[in-house]
Amino acid sequence: MKKKLLIAFVLLFQISFSKPITETQKLAATCKVWGFLKYYHPNVTDGSKNWDEQLFQILPKVEEAQTSEAFSQVIENWIVSLGEIKKQENVKTKKEYFDKNFDLSWFNKNELFSKSLSKKLKFIEENRIQDKQYYVDFKLDGGMPLQFKNEVKYTEFKWEDKKMRLLALFRYWNYIEYFFPYKYQMDENWDKVLTEMLPRFYAPESEKDFVLAMREISIKLNDTHASTQMPQLFEYFGDKFIPADVSFIDEKAIVVSLKNDSLAKVSDIKIGDVFTRVNGKTIAELLKENRKYVEGSNEPSILKNAYWTIFNGKSDAVEVEFIRNGKSEVKSIKRYKYQNLRIQFPDREKWEILEGNIGYVNYDALDESDVPALISALNNTSAIIFDNRERPHDVMYAISDWLNPEPKEFVKFLDPDVNYPGRYLWRNETLKCGKNNPEYYKGKVIVLINEKAVSHAEFNAMSLQTAPKVKIIGSQTGGADGANYGFPIIKGFYTSFTCYGVFYPNKKETQRIGIVPDIEVKPTILGIQQGKDEVLERAILFAKNGK
Repeated sequence: MKKKLLIAFVLLFQISFSKPITETQKLAATCKVWGFLKYYHPNVTDGSKNWDEQLFQILPKVEEAQTSEAFSQVIENWIVSLGEIKKQENVKTKKEYFDKNFDLSWFNKNELFSKSLSKKLKFIEENRIQDKQYYVDFKLDGGMPLQFKNEVKYTEFKWEDKKMRLLALFRYWNYIEYFFPYKYQMDENWDKVLTEMLPRFYAPESEKDFVLAMREISIKLNDTHASTQMPQLFEYFGDKFIPADVSFIDEKAIVVSLKNDSLAKVSDIKIGDVFTRVNGKTIAELLKENRKYVEGSNEPSILKNAYWTIFNGKSDAVEVEFIRNGKSEVKSIKRYKYQNLRIQFPDREKWEILEGNIGYVNYDALDESDVPALISALNNTSAIIFDNRERPHDVMYAISDWLNPEPKEFVKFLDPDVNYPGRYLWRNETLKCGKNNPEYYKGKVIVLINEKAVSHAEFNAMSLQTAPKVKIIGSQTGGADGANYGFPIIKGFYTSFTCYGVFYPNKKETQRIGIVPDIEVKPTILGIQQGKDEVLERAILFAKNGK
């Protein structure tokens, strides 16, 4: 009896003098340890454990822990249960790492961790996996290089199940923690994002709150490639579109093109109409309210992608306030399901010669098989304008061979080291374009860019920048350079992000920054209303006088 009283007294003493810990603190620490063990512990990375099930078993014990001492003991016991790790003598490396993303200092900084636990985590890092990873792979074999693999595929996902919600978060957070090359460029610290978002996963107010949290956390990557898609988005934001495309200028939405002339005519929508309110709210209010759901590496990208959060809906019509010919009016315009829009894509010439012997190339319409005819037609022009404001096809190397007198370095890659997760390595070879060609193009090369130039278009622009007489004209590009890796987090939630780094040969960044124009030109409301392409007009002016 005395022994039981003594134990009870000791436990009471510990609780009384231990700092209370919160659910968020415990789950954040568990998330980090679970992910670290998944990618570092040799007895986990070999695939011998059902790692999801291990999480489900440890969560009740974590929930019971009321002090940091109790929490640490739970985690230490868990690590011990995974089996012994052999000390490795040759695990040290002389590799030249890019370490802006790498930080395992939380081993010692987390106030929930005992010294003993911190020591165990450090030992695992020092004796980490050296063989193939069971849950992740990165290989340059022509396909998507990064692959998350061997995850349990659940036949259903019930949002009411707390452990499944936490699994979804823990999987995603650790994917980004160890394998997103641009984590260091995010606006918010990724650790703080975890603690901020956790309550919406362990205690969401509703299914909608949870689903939108899944969307919001991916938006925090500040990556135009990064977002999470789920069927419920159409339920919350609506699956009906207006039959027009808009651009946001000066906190107004201006119609820049029509998806379908006939449907636009039904609602009397014209190019140049300026929408100032939607369902009674100003465009500025709607942008502020919805930007947390809109992917984008930079402000122009966010504005490009925000239209659906403002104009989409479930009803057949939406009320707008708009300005036409200086007069403000309010009216209702019709919305349609995407398949009923019957979007019209006008035919365009692949290239033409403008007044003044200036070549113009619709770069997104050009195929590699077209390049010989293109060269024959435009080789004697005084300048060529490559319109790179949409996604081009794979013509970059064929064009660079023509434009350059010799091979030129144009891009350097950054890849994850899957055997030291969180650390990155510069790929050995700096990529080149062009070839030895005394018959290279001698005229001016002008490249048009804007926020629609994303990823492959930015990669193309970098190759075009190697031309001897090149000028970039337009505005900031999408700022998401590198392969876009898409994959399911868990059933019903599909996500993506940029999976390796792309830099200039001098290691200058393009992510978030995009391709910076030499001459900045942005469309204006007046220019759009007058039917002008102000970026193209500025390019023609430069082609003629060099200014």
